[in-house]
Amino acid sequence: MDDYRALAVFVAVHDAGSFSAAGRRLKLSTSVISHHVSKLEAKVGASLFFRSTRSLSLTPEGQAILPAARAMADAAQEALDILTETSEQPTGALRITLPAFGERSPLHRAILRFARKHPMVAVSMHTSDYPVDLVKEGFDLAFRLGVLRDSSLKSKRIGTFGRKLVASPDYLAGRRPIKTLEDLQTCDFISIAMLPDAMTLVNNGEQVNFEPENVRLEVHSLSSAKTAILEGLGIQHLPDSEADAELADGRLIEVLPHWSPPDLGIYAVWPDIGPQKQLSRRLIEYVKTEQAKLQ
Repeated sequence: MDDYRALAVFVAVHDAGSFSAAGRRLKLSTSVISHHVSKLEAKVGASLFFRSTRSLSLTPEGQAILPAARAMADAAQEALDILTETSEQPTGALRITLPAFGERSPLHRAILRFARKHPMVAVSMHTSDYPVDLVKEGFDLAFRLGVLRDSSLKSKRIGTFGRKLVASPDYLAGRRPIKTLEDLQTCDFISIAMLPDAMTLVNNGEQVNFEPENVRLEVHSLSSAKTAILEGLGIQHLPDSEADAELADGRLIEVLPHWSPPDLGIYAVWPDIGPQKQLSRRLIEYVKTEQAKLQ
């Protein structure tokens, strides 16, 4: 059994790219990870990794045993998934990452309802407005918004979300009415570091590319952008879930409502390093069903 455990740890180290990242994925200390790899190396009589302070790569011996070790780890996961799939009350753990903003969004609420529905599933939610490395950080699944970049990750579109250009009443009161795109070009904008300033706006099938000329402030999160908008520093587009409550109570006003950013996709994304966990598939299908109710 110790040998099987060591082989599973070996696969995790290779996939994660470091001992520490494998430890985070397996919820083990780096010293325990190192212990298992060292015991396996003693067993086979050869080093399995070339180690340096900045990189980790397989030796020829490591490359030789990796396919069989991965097959063993995948078979074990498949066995657990069969049990999970046939169980009315699944058990296990899911480590997921999603955008930091949007605690009131349908996506966040759906994940929380899934956790409440399945009390034997331990859900760890990591939030960040910047994409994280799923393999190195040990995540089973990510939910990402917008346009996906090309990558080695697998993905599935599970829904859409709308956006609105918004500003505070105080900001709009201090300038002439915004009725055209030319009027919009004279406005101050809040820039969000991880998003391009250029945006697409759509009006009854007509599409234009718009790039603000006056960036009043740059911030590094969408929640900071929303705060800046509410404080009257300028205009930016926000997801509907972030703007609708303030639009309803008058703290925000939609700017040029006939010109709106197009809807964007909501995607489930997971590493392409073996069979997908059944728990991940369950959560994806649950969130997709919940999103469909809103369309």
